[in-house]
Amino acid sequence: MRRLFPVTDETAAPASDQAREAPAAGPAGAEREWSLDELAAAYAYPERTPGAVAGDLPWLRANMVSTLDGAAQHDGRSQPISNAADMRIFGTLRALADVVLVGAETVRQEGYRPARARAEFAASRAAAGQAPAPAVAVVSAGLDLDFSLPLFTAPLVPTLILTGAAAPRDRIAAAEKAGARVLIAGDGAGVEPARAVRALAELGHTRLLTEGGPRLLGQLVAAGVLDELCLTVSPMLTAGAAQRIAGGPSVAVPSRFALVSLLEEDGFLFSRYQRV
Repeated sequence: MRRLFPVTDETAAPASDQAREAPAAGPAGAEREWSLDELAAAYAYPERTPGAVAGDLPWLRANMVSTLDGAAQHDGRSQPISNAADMRIFGTLRALADVVLVGAETVRQEGYRPARARAEFAASRAAAGQAPAPAVAVVSAGLDLDFSLPLFTAPLVPTLILTGAAAPRDRIAAAEKAGARVLIAGDGAGVEPARAVRALAELGHTRLLTEGGPRLLGQLVAAGVLDELCLTVSPMLTAGAAQRIAGGPSVAVPSRFALVSLLEEDGFLFSRYQRV
C-alpha cells in the first residue's frame, strides 16, 4: 500500500528511487503491506475536545465501496467488488468504532454477524474506554429481522435496534426477548437520523461507523449528520442496475466534502473525505 495524498517525501519520490528501495525479493516498485497500527493511525477519529462530556461530540463516518461505474454491490453484495486490502481497512475501521450503524436490508442481504474482539486492538480499545468490540446498531422501522441469528443471540456486546415510536409492539418485544436493546429514535414508523445519532451518543457511543446500505446512507446524507466518508474505489466495471453507495431523494444543495487522505494498492483507491 502507498499513500498518494497528502503528498509526502515518500509519495513524491521518483519512480527510479522507489525501484531502488524495493525489496530485493519482489518486483521493482513492490508495495509493502501496512501494519494494522499504521492503518489505525491513518484512520484515527478526530481528537475530541479536552474535557468534553461523553455524548457531546459524536462523529459519524461511513465506509463504502464502489466500482468505477458507480455500483455499490454486485448480485446484491459488496464482497465481490472488494479485495484483501479493503477488508483490512474494513476491519480496522470497525476496531476503531464504538458502534456500527447498519440498515436492516443490509443485515438481511449481507448476513451480518456480531462484531468480534480482535487481540491486535484490545489494548488500544481498553485505553480508550471502549468495549472489547463495537456494538452493532440496526436501523429498522418494521423490525422484520430474524432474531434467532447470532447477531442477536450471541453478540459480545448486545446488539442495538433503532426504530420509531410506531414500530410494532410485538416485534419490539421479540427483539428484547432475543437480547437486543431497542432505542426509539423517531416519532413515527421510521428513524430520524439526527435522533439516532443523539441516542447512540447518549449511550457513550461517540465514534460512529455506518456501513450502509445505500438507503440508510442516503438518509444520513439528506439529514446532514454524516461527518466523514471512507470510500474504496474498486477498479472494476459491472454495468447493470446496481445501487450507488447512497440512495433516496436528492438534497437541495449538494454537500461538500474535502479530501483528507488517499491510499492505493493493486489499483484500488482508498479515499477519506470529511465534511467542510
